[in-house]
Amino acid sequence: MSAASISDNLETHFIGQRVICYPRLTSTMEVAKKEARQGAAEGTVIVADEQTAGKGRLKRIWLSPKGNIALSVILYPDVFYLPFLIMLASLAVVHCIEAVTGLKSQVKWPNDVLINNKKVCGIIIEGNVRGGIVDYAIIGIGVNVNLRLSDFPEILSTATSLSDELRKEVSRLDVIRQLLVEIERLYLALQTGGSVFEEWRDRLVTLGRSVRVKSGKTTYEGIAESVATDGSLLLRLPDGSLNRIASGDVTLRD
Repeated sequence: MSAASISDNLETHFIGQRVICYPRLTSTMEVAKKEARQGAAEGTVIVADEQTAGKGRLKRIWLSPKGNIALSVILYPDVFYLPFLIMLASLAVVHCIEAVTGLKSQVKWPNDVLINNKKVCGIIIEGNVRGGIVDYAIIGIGVNVNLRLSDFPEILSTATSLSDELRKEVSRLDVIRQLLVEIERLYLALQTGGSVFEEWRDRLVTLGRSVRVKSGKTTYEGIAESVATDGSLLLRLPDGSLNRIASGDVTLRD
């Protein structure tokens, strides 16, 4: 897979028109941040065949062996749009998986993509804001495409891959190209007054479920009742009060 094979005749205006591919990297996020600080064009994409020190949310390790997708997209949005990037990215992955494979997927708050209740994709957003101005925002996406789960028994009960679900290999190139198209479509729609919130909310497998939420050093248990338009989780606690959680990690209990 090459940069040209990704960007040639890609049906986007700017996302994926410049692609930098690496056979092996510690982290696409780190390279993307360096590129952004140097003024890389919006929509520049960093792709690695193998990522050796990938990080997920909450500084967790994200496995990115060969056969998977690890990429980062550089954006320069208005600060108003920052809360919606996580919604946009997870929806782009859901749409992409459905278009390329026909598989149905859902989102676990705030940004894990699941197939049959197992994680197939992790997303991370990092950026820099100064004085209310966004220097840059990076969307990092890791998708288990041709990951053979039997080789990784430690995640067998919680993760899946597109190839495991379909029982056949899936084209990483097709997934990447479709993913970039979906990201741009949703990003442009957002900037012209469209909304990603309602569909993201409706895709959440979390809502209405009994959950445990770890936010910082505090753990809460309750019913995930709804989400606010900024993406915060509205958790109904056992005493009947409603707690608003801006960020955290959810475990489904039922």
